[in-house]
Amino acid sequence: MNKYDIIVVGAGHAGCEAALAASRRGFKTALVTLQLDAIAQMSCNPAIGGIAKGQIVREIDALGGEMAWTTDTAGLQFRMLNMSRGAAVWSPRAQCDKKLYHLLMKASLEKTKNLDIIQGEAIRILVDGTRATGVELKINTSIFADAVIITTGTFLRGVIHVGLTQFPGGRFGEFPADSLSHSLTDLGFEIKRLKTGTPPRINGNSVDYTRTQEQPGDVPPIPFSHFTDRKTWQTAHRQLPCWLTYTNEATHDIIRANLDRSPLYAGIIKGVGPRYCPSIEDKVVRFADRTRHQVFLEPEGFNTAEMYVNGISTSLPADVQEQIVHSIAGLENAVIMRYGYAIEYDFCPPTQLKASLETKTIENLYFAGQINGTTGYEEAAAQGLIAGINAGLKLTGEQPLILSRDEAYIGVLIDDIVTKGVDEPYRMFTSRAEYRLTLRSGNADMRLMDHGYKIGLISDTMYTKFCSYRETLAQKLAGKDVPEPADMSPWTQEQLDDEIHIEQKYEGYIKQQKQEAAKLRAMESRRIPPDFDYDAIPSLLTEARQKLKIVKPETLGQAQRIPGISPADIVVVMLYLAKLKGMKKHD
Repeated sequence: MNKYDIIVVGAGHAGCEAALAASRRGFKTALVTLQLDAIAQMSCNPAIGGIAKGQIVREIDALGGEMAWTTDTAGLQFRMLNMSRGAAVWSPRAQCDKKLYHLLMKASLEKTKNLDIIQGEAIRILVDGTRATGVELKINTSIFADAVIITTGTFLRGVIHVGLTQFPGGRFGEFPADSLSHSLTDLGFEIKRLKTGTPPRINGNSVDYTRTQEQPGDVPPIPFSHFTDRKTWQTAHRQLPCWLTYTNEATHDIIRANLDRSPLYAGIIKGVGPRYCPSIEDKVVRFADRTRHQVFLEPEGFNTAEMYVNGISTSLPADVQEQIVHSIAGLENAVIMRYGYAIEYDFCPPTQLKASLETKTIENLYFAGQINGTTGYEEAAAQGLIAGINAGLKLTGEQPLILSRDEAYIGVLIDDIVTKGVDEPYRMFTSRAEYRLTLRSGNADMRLMDHGYKIGLISDTMYTKFCSYRETLAQKLAGKDVPEPADMSPWTQEQLDDEIHIEQKYEGYIKQQKQEAAKLRAMESRRIPPDFDYDAIPSLLTEARQKLKIVKPETLGQAQRIPGISPADIVVVMLYLAKLKGMKKHD
């Protein structure tokens, strides 16, 4: 019998982080993937970071995850976005060599102790009563574990759309995972459909760059990982330019003339797509007054001419895609190497999860990534890391790692999806965070590295250097003149100076946000028992009772964030909790 501590199903960005977190903490882990050659595949844009997403990647790194280091090594262009605005919204972004990223992540998995990588399709979740015990594979064998993490991305009953043609697929050229959806339904999980899409890729040698605008990377570039030797890396790392062009009225006329051939507008696609990353069809229809839209030409690798055409995600037929591309300045003679497509897939509404990402109905079963209705590599990786950490903590009888909204964008992300649910693919933005001035990309280490060290994912050596950096920063902010310590590297004097400047410049605002966060923490400390009976509160409105019973909030803080729950409802629940507490004392 193949027995593990933890099984991770799916080797996308969520699955890789989950498997690495579990195995590095000493748990015997199995990572099951449909295709070894697609581990950490960048199915859409080979880019990491961006608005709020860059903050998440630095948080993953501070907790001991892998994404930031891999990005620094595979990145081919680095930029810090929003530099014309305040420090709260500065967000790092990198364009990556997608093949190199895959190979580096695969190598990290392969060399990790306690981790077995298995190519195969998981078709059924095995349970004993209401506890997950393993998975059954399509090759008529089963593997067993004390905890199971599902990170299936877009593969659950995936259907690919190109024009009015549809066919099964989890990605173009890869089979979907149909059986696992049926297993989830059999276990009582609610399942819904979402949709996402991707643009065509072109041969960069066929582009007329004289008709486009060059978009170079930052000089010097800023790495994602706290542990990258910044000075050495900046000297050695080579960057490639991206290029900017635009759609035009001719492009829009082509799209309007062919909307009847769009599966989205023909009513064939039923799943809801991402509002904040619309297809070019959606842009033309929804923003009819716009005469042009940006199109970024982004290289997919150091050793390939293939380019990602960012800005024209589409599911229109191939012949229409040819017309669209050739109508754009600089792309008149562009050769399409891969056509764009849309994909519909199953997801499980995340209100079925606890804040630890463990499911409410099946113990020791965790969901992470797009199965929870999120979109984006970064959001997926963050959930995978937390699921991998919490599965291990559950097995050792420890409390789960629950990051608060004032502590991390990861905390905002998970709280949003498990409390509010999703009705469209969830994407992180800085505007979702109430305390974004204290959740900067530059201070992720200050906020989270203690957690990473305590969990066991940050080495003693690096933590000692971090503590030296932190102490120096604290001393300087207190007005003391102290020299830079000799053992602070890879943290630099430049980083130290930047953080001192920001902390001093925004001192009043930061103090105010911390005071507001303290009030939030007070509400988060008011626990609600998991078996709390909302039906026993006669004064609670029916609508509020129904919503509270669906979400089953773990704290009063979470309860007050449920859409439709009023302050009056919270007061009623608080009074009833106090009454129960008094009754227990009396007993």
